[in-house]
Amino acid sequence: MSAAERTGDRRPAVLVIAASGILLLTMGVRQSLGLFVLPIVTATGVSLVGLSFALAIGQFVWGAAQPLFGAVADHYGAYRVLIWGAVLLAAGGALATRSSSGLGFALTLGLLLSAGTAAGSFAILIGVTSRSLSPAARSLAAGIINAGGSLGQLLFAPLVQLVIRGSGWRVSMLGISIAALLTVPIAWLFRGRSSGGDADRPAEARSMGLREQLRIAVRDPSYLYLNVGFFTCGFHIAFLVTHLPGNLQLCGLSATVAANSLALIGAFNVAGSLFVGWLGRRYRMKSILAWLYASRAAVVVCYLWMPKTASNVYLVAGALGLTWLATVPPTAGIVGKLFGTRYLTTLFGLTLLSHQIGGFLGAWLGGVAMARLGSYDWVWYADIVLALAAALINLPIREAVPLKAMASAAA
Repeated sequence: MSAAERTGDRRPAVLVIAASGILLLTMGVRQSLGLFVLPIVTATGVSLVGLSFALAIGQFVWGAAQPLFGAVADHYGAYRVLIWGAVLLAAGGALATRSSSGLGFALTLGLLLSAGTAAGSFAILIGVTSRSLSPAARSLAAGIINAGGSLGQLLFAPLVQLVIRGSGWRVSMLGISIAALLTVPIAWLFRGRSSGGDADRPAEARSMGLREQLRIAVRDPSYLYLNVGFFTCGFHIAFLVTHLPGNLQLCGLSATVAANSLALIGAFNVAGSLFVGWLGRRYRMKSILAWLYASRAAVVVCYLWMPKTASNVYLVAGALGLTWLATVPPTAGIVGKLFGTRYLTTLFGLTLLSHQIGGFLGAWLGGVAMARLGSYDWVWYADIVLALAAALINLPIREAVPLKAMASAAA
């Protein structure tokens, strides 16, 4: 393979911008799905619990697919994974417009669309770009890529709601499916196998296979603490993105307020992601994570106490947006510090699997609570407790391990 065919030989800035563009599209689609919940329930007769379960399956699939796609990208190259992901995403969305049962939505939105968004998500994009960057530049680059996903939420949420209101949910779903195919030409920039990125590791560690690396990772307490904390992040985000629109309508606010709130979350998370990426170059990433999780608990408490007016909801949305996906750069950064970037797509993918197990519970239990109790209150309380627990469990993390010791363990 010639040098021109390796992603490592392309300008890092180009790859970071391309990755940000892909994440804009895939996360824009994924984070706007909550706007479809009530229109689908009303139009098809599928129960709220049934559709919540289908979207909860999607939360799990999005997490479970990322380490698998990451391993494929590590071995065969990221661009193949990105292209197939675009096809799966578009197919899932298009077929969902023909669905009229909980099973149909589980297969289309829960399986196909979610697997497609996973193939073009954080683990692949941050992993493949990090290999062409110095350790000092990775945190900011992850913040820039992450900001692309937040910008997608900002752009997609109001447009999706506008089309739903004017032409129905099926036309809107078909539109975002077509938009997903725009990732295909961008993915071509990542063609070929990635190289580089582990020059700071001992020769023994650089020669370590994936199986040995996984064996070391699952025995590392810091990696396990990081996964547990990220679990609570998934619960928080999935519950909000799936059920916040319905919760706001229960409070007498319109679907437009819900769409604007999701857009504001995306807008403020652009700033939050960039700021946290910058902070990661100067402060301990575990401390940044602890503050992010603790602030979430404080914001949710304020949301529960304050009167539910549009202006108050918009204030809360902005505050939530500052931390929304800002946990991703420091989380990926700690994984890179612990184990290097050779298998970052796989190892960070496993961390995202933990995130999405929490996401499955957040999306599903929100629907269950509403159907059985007529209120989301207990899920909000659980969100507060989990956020505080995540803040605490990040504190004992060691951000780096002696690479020579890791190499010796592999040997």
